[in-house]
Amino acid sequence: MSDKMRKRSLETQAVHAGQVPEDATRSITTPIYPSSTYRMEFPGDESGYVYSRWSNPTRKATERALADLENGSEAYLFSSGLAAMNAVLNLLKSGDHVVAVNDLYGGSIRQFEKIWKKFGLDFSYVDGTDPENFAKAVKENTRLFWIETPTNPLLELVDIEAVSKIAREKKILLAVDNTFATPFIQRPLELGADIVHHSASKYLSGHCDLIGGVLVAKDKELAEKIFFNQYAIGAQLNPFDSWLLLRGLKTLHIRMERHSVNAMKLVEYLETVDLVDKIYFPGIDGNSIPNKMTMPGGMISFTIKADFETVKTFATVTELFILAESLGGVESLINHPASMTHSSIPKEEREARGITDSLVRLSVGIENVDDLLIDLRQAFAAIRTKIKQA
Repeated sequence: MSDKMRKRSLETQAVHAGQVPEDATRSITTPIYPSSTYRMEFPGDESGYVYSRWSNPTRKATERALADLENGSEAYLFSSGLAAMNAVLNLLKSGDHVVAVNDLYGGSIRQFEKIWKKFGLDFSYVDGTDPENFAKAVKENTRLFWIETPTNPLLELVDIEAVSKIAREKKILLAVDNTFATPFIQRPLELGADIVHHSASKYLSGHCDLIGGVLVAKDKELAEKIFFNQYAIGAQLNPFDSWLLLRGLKTLHIRMERHSVNAMKLVEYLETVDLVDKIYFPGIDGNSIPNKMTMPGGMISFTIKADFETVKTFATVTELFILAESLGGVESLINHPASMTHSSIPKEEREARGITDSLVRLSVGIENVDDLLIDLRQAFAAIRTKIKQA
């Protein structure tokens, strides 16, 4: 990134960073280059693009934009968030130990426990709200701290800066999943993280129309290792989805503001509902870290004072909140973590982590908030009727 671009606001960077046309057409929009291979001037010529598993002009433009937004040295795009996570774990070797937060996306836990344990990696899970828990969990062979903040689905916050100090002292890599916050709410590399991870399927793209993952490295040496893993494993994002992602980044700042404002207004309403037991949302019940997040984001989780069948009714009678996996799109979604995103975790372990059958997760979209409030009110009215009839 040029020094001039670094001085510009994040909003301006989102629109302009990484979008230098690669041809002579003067196109304002970065073109889609579907080519898998490129013409060489002589055998062994690597002066330009060679093969799209190595690099692709459309993907490269999007990677530059993401590196700029996260203030990293390089960014790399993968075919999914889990593929990106896989590339981080491939930095380790058999016998290494990883410390992760215990409130974690179910797919991440599945990859840790069902895939990587078979290859000799060891995992410990800690309550990330207290940074000292990371220090206590460190072993002689600990090589990586993996954190989400806010976490999925309980939206707990981890003090990245405090954990990064522990990681530096112990010479341990720190990777932060920044999917829920995005660089407009939180900048992990500036707080001491070595790697930022995103599921690009969520807020970065913002339209529920692609599957992708991102890794942003803090320094060049680490970036080269990640690039080798991307190239050698072959899980790159395709040109068309790279282009969709680049287009989505242009409106990321506007969308994150609207997601956050809508979510705050819905939380104000949920706090008045007698059927709501506990609300999980950054900024309430002391669940905040000053000066680390600029906005609370668009995710809300809460528990309902009802049995599973009644909670299931609530999740199926909403009209604007669509019952679906994933999150971060312009449309509002409702999710039941225990039976959906975290169903692969054994029930006893799930409940011990607070992911009960009564827990509901909302991904608040950018619709008119009054319409969203009406939708929630009618859903609560429906289950009140069901409870009375029981």
